[in-house]
Amino acid sequence: MSEVPPTGSQTGSQPGPEPGPESGPRPPAAPATGSAGRYQRSTNGLIGALLITLLFIGAFVAFRAINRDTPDVKPTRVDYLSAVDAAQQSGFKAVYPPTLPAGWIADSIHMVPGDRPAWGLGMLTADGRFAGVRQEDAPLDQLLQTYVDEHPTQGPTVRIDSPVGSKWQSFSDSGGDHAYATELGRDVVLVYGSASPEDLRTLAADLTTARR
Repeated sequence: MSEVPPTGSQTGSQPGPEPGPESGPRPPAAPATGSAGRYQRSTNGLIGALLITLLFIGAFVAFRAINRDTPDVKPTRVDYLSAVDAAQQSGFKAVYPPTLPAGWIADSIHMVPGDRPAWGLGMLTADGRFAGVRQEDAPLDQLLQTYVDEHPTQGPTVRIDSPVGSKWQSFSDSGGDHAYATELGRDVVLVYGSASPEDLRTLAADLTTARR
């Protein structure tokens, strides 16, 4: 009985060559027309959108800064008479007003002990302006530069009936501050601030060194 060759095979046939790479010239690739242009337009659009966003953010921040409510910070009232008591107990005759005019508050105290003590009292008037008292063994020019202005304008000597002195030198600056100065022993007493000259003279007239 003769053998039947497997289906699909032929006796003596050789396997055909495997397909190889195509020979001959290839057609040129189609140019990527429009790609670079689209990329450039996309970049420009992104930059433009970013600039608009930044401008919007800046305008929003500026708007919030302009319209933000300023917190209402109330001054802290200090017991300056207790500080006067402590100064007197140490042997220092601090100048002070026994009482304050209606609506005034004392909101700061400055005391430097030692062989050359210094004393300071800060107040706010009824209309919210500052009035200060400084007592120190220091040159008047130095105190004026520190508490009034580097180049204050000197006015006339005025008379103020006060237990600490009757003749007071007057000063002012271009910013609207005023000051009155007198001597008490080795110390200079300076009444100064943005309060009106009338309020400062009233404060100077009330000053005393009386023991409490």
